[in-house]
Amino acid sequence: MKQGIHPQSYRFVVFKDMSNAHSFLSKSTAATKETIVWEDGNEYPLIKLEISNTSHPFFTGKNVMLDTAGRIDKFRKKYAKK
Repeated sequence: MKQGIHPQSYRFVVFKDMSNAHSFLSKSTAATKETIVWEDGNEYPLIKLEISNTSHPFFTGKNVMLDTAGRIDKFRKKYAKK
C-alpha cells in the first residue's frame, strides 16, 4: 500500500437513513455541519443518507416495480423526429 494517502482524521459520525429514520454510529472522515445527540448522550456529526441497507430492496427482499415501458415511451415521444 502507498504511504500517506489515507486520511488520519477518522471520528465517530451518526448516519441516518432518511427514508425510514434508521440511524447507526460509525467512523468516517466525511465533512458535515449538522449534529445530533446520540443514544449515549453525546453529540456527534450527522450524515443523512437517501438509502441504506435497511431500506435498499436488495437487502430487504422487497422488489420495487419500475414503469420502464412508460419511461421509454415518454422518452421516444419527447425526442421523436417531427
